[in-house]
Amino acid sequence: MHDNIISKPRVGLFVTCLVDLFRPTVGFAAIRLIEQAGCTVDVPVAQTCCGQPAYNSGDRKDARAIAENTIAAFEDYDYVVAPSGSCASMLKKHYPGLFRDDAKWTARAEAFAAKVHELVSFLSDERGMVAVHARLDARATYHDSCSGLRELGIRAQPRALLSSVDGLALSELPDADACCGFGGTFCVKYSEISNAIVEKKVRNVEATGAELLLAGDLGCLMNMAGKLKRDGSKVETRHVAEVLAGMTDTPPIGGSG
Repeated sequence: MHDNIISKPRVGLFVTCLVDLFRPTVGFAAIRLIEQAGCTVDVPVAQTCCGQPAYNSGDRKDARAIAENTIAAFEDYDYVVAPSGSCASMLKKHYPGLFRDDAKWTARAEAFAAKVHELVSFLSDERGMVAVHARLDARATYHDSCSGLRELGIRAQPRALLSSVDGLALSELPDADACCGFGGTFCVKYSEISNAIVEKKVRNVEATGAELLLAGDLGCLMNMAGKLKRDGSKVETRHVAEVLAGMTDTPPIGGSG
């Protein structure tokens, strides 16, 4: 028994700012799923933001400082897992480029990036999970976040695991790969454009007849949940991890419709 515990891969959970501040349930669901996949999980207290807001705004100095802190905090783990395609993409795809002028840090950043995974991709692609032990009687639809889909290739994995949830019927979302209009600071800088994009998205959600909207990025979900609620929709929103982990006792994102 002791040897089996020691041999389990060690995962450092990158919680993300939005999960930490707005939806801690997603973090707990991620831990449950990672443990079910045969790993031990720690949540390094030194972690902060992934640095994406600074990076996208052109502030490479602060983005690099944040990256150095993150790399140091997670360096001893076998894997780094984030319940967000957006944050995982920042860690995996963009950290190495911040250190191109520093050979020592480039090596550390590349080694770090190689062990970073988005949560559902980690469960499916790294740990071979093909089914979960969860039940939810609902009709759902799934939104593909831009970063998860385009930068990390996450599309089939969440649908495959969701198909194993007892009682869950999944309806494909028209233009599922279209942006929801959130885009981090984009929705603040270009609010009118953002609203027009999310308006089209929620019309497509309603057209599916689904009562539940799922996604792997909390930013997308909060943006769509806000629009759905303002429009008086009864569609509820949840992070995919909550459904896969069987943790749907809490209110949906944004409260009930």
